[in-house]
Amino acid sequence: MKRIFYLLIGLSLTLYQNLYAQVHCLLEDKDLFQEKIELFENENLPGMPAHHIAATVGKSFVGVPYVASTLEVGDKEQLVVNFRELDCTTFLENVVVFSLILEERKTTFEEFTEQLQKVRYRGGELNGYVSRLHYFSEWIADNQKKGYLRNITKELGGVPLEKEINFMGTHRQSYKHLKTNEENYQHILKVEEQLKELSLYYIPQEDIETIEGKMQAGDLIAITTSIKGLDVSHVGVAYEQQGRIHLMHASTTGQVVISEEPLADYIKKHKKQTGIIVSRLR
Repeated sequence: MKRIFYLLIGLSLTLYQNLYAQVHCLLEDKDLFQEKIELFENENLPGMPAHHIAATVGKSFVGVPYVASTLEVGDKEQLVVNFRELDCTTFLENVVVFSLILEERKTTFEEFTEQLQKVRYRGGELNGYVSRLHYFSEWIADNQKKGYLRNITKELGGVPLEKEINFMGTHRQSYKHLKTNEENYQHILKVEEQLKELSLYYIPQEDIETIEGKMQAGDLIAITTSIKGLDVSHVGVAYEQQGRIHLMHASTTGQVVISEEPLADYIKKHKKQTGIIVSRLR
């Protein structure tokens, strides 16, 4: 029975890939997409302010299991759509993309995948593994350039983040698409060189509570880290509870959750988390 089950799953995946080139998902994901669209339309989300949409969309994913590296599927880069399992980045991307298509009232699955590609890849073009926005600081800068969001960290009182970002280049053996592919590796080194041109700001962990009143539910939160060569170690979405900002995120403890403690206290609990970068949807 188990063998038949996996055979059917494989067939549904293959059929879907034949219909939509470069999109990797199960037919179940398309059904889940439609369920979410119906839910959001019933709640009259289309036309609501972007931050309200983002917070509501994010909460709809609470309880979805956390699974690491959900985009690492196969040897060839494809547009992975997976609503059944999320890591922190794919959770945030789903929130952003649903928010954008609901705001524009473009709610077909094809419009979702088109928008997802624009958000996930440099310049919106899927052209292999290295076209994906692996470093979140570049993800923010690229999506700001596209007009989808605005990095508001500096105006919230952020200070310069002076750090060389080169984790992938210095940990080549940890990435299957880099350790045996010289072309990919050289391209990542070029990306890291270009990142030196970004003017990065962050709000240190000790200052988060003082600027909390300037944040709003639905803001995108990137958590900076003391890990050498890495800009951001975790991401999530701001969610307001009892007048305080909490972190809604795909937690490595097992699923998408809203932190029990306010964001400022959550960050202080983690030694290697140094502060936050805050972006706001357009």
